[in-house]
Amino acid sequence: MFRLLLQKGCPILNCWRFIDGTARAICIPTVNQENYYSGHKRKHCLKYQSVLCPDGIIANLLGLFHRRRHDAAMLLDSGLYDQLLQTAVFPDKKYVIYGDSGCPIRQLLFRPFQGRNLSEDQESFNAAMSALRQSAEWGFAKVVNDFAFIDFKKNLKLLLKDVRSVYKTAVLLSNCHFYLYGSQVGRFLTHNPPHLKNV
Repeated sequence: MFRLLLQKGCPILNCWRFIDGTARAICIPTVNQENYYSGHKRKHCLKYQSVLCPDGIIANLLGLFHRRRHDAAMLLDSGLYDQLLQTAVFPDKKYVIYGDSGCPIRQLLFRPFQGRNLSEDQESFNAAMSALRQSAEWGFAKVVNDFAFIDFKKNLKLLLKDVRSVYKTAVLLSNCHFYLYGSQVGRFLTHNPPHLKNV
């Protein structure tokens, strides 16, 4: 996957995934609604942390997180970074993931440069990575496009159905759909996915 990113001008030679959080709106719960209200999003929601492949596949979906969980807190709670240390480090190379400005900087986790007085190189780096990261986020949009009912919050009632499993199932089936039919992101990267039976 990192070769696909390099072909599109990725300035990080060993970047292979993107990390991001997504908030899925839910119906206002009748019990403990303060646990699910996000002041930032101004809605009741469940939050998930995802690791996205450059082609839009959601490779890792963790959650649910509720309340006002910051991306850095979700990363810590999920144990994902410890998994990365075990699976993305080899004797001759380390693979990194790239997140938004809410992520902490770590050995295997990069984020955009921040501050007012960025150099031209830093601004170019941020612009290049933003375009690539944005294409990976199309994976979230694909899930909603494939299964529009997960975007209908009035039907997502915590006490009536397992909303977490509904979203995770939609992600899994959307990934399967990608392997069968491709996606906008795959076309952007000129990447033909392997067939579903080979995955």
